[in-house]
Amino acid sequence: MIREKIKLLIIEDDEQFREILESTLSLEGFEVYLAGDGPRGLKLARRKKPDVILLDWMMESMNGLEVLSKLKYDKKTGDIPVFMMTAKGQIGDIDRACYLGADDYITKPFEVMQLGRIVRFKLDKLQKTQIT
Repeated sequence: MIREKIKLLIIEDDEQFREILESTLSLEGFEVYLAGDGPRGLKLARRKKPDVILLDWMMESMNGLEVLSKLKYDKKTGDIPVFMMTAKGQIGDIDRACYLGADDYITKPFEVMQLGRIVRFKLDKLQKTQIT
């Protein structure tokens, strides 16, 4: 059985890290879209309608929570799962992101080679909770 490619949007301001994520996830069979800041990420999310978004929390000009809020309150993007990627691992930070609509959380640093597996696991888990 051929598995359909998961369309994934990465919104991350660190260019080098973004490129590493893109190459790793592309090799793992994801269709990857990239945005280097929040406004570009919002435009790409509306245009490409990805299956999942990996969103960096700490970015210049528009931080990840602002982007998350705009994504979740937009009819075109509100149903797209968003996984926050950040070094902010405090319970209060996680609660704040979840309150604004984050579907899950990936704490940096993480093993880049495991990211595809983590994303698939979190998506499967999310889909199972939506069914029940």
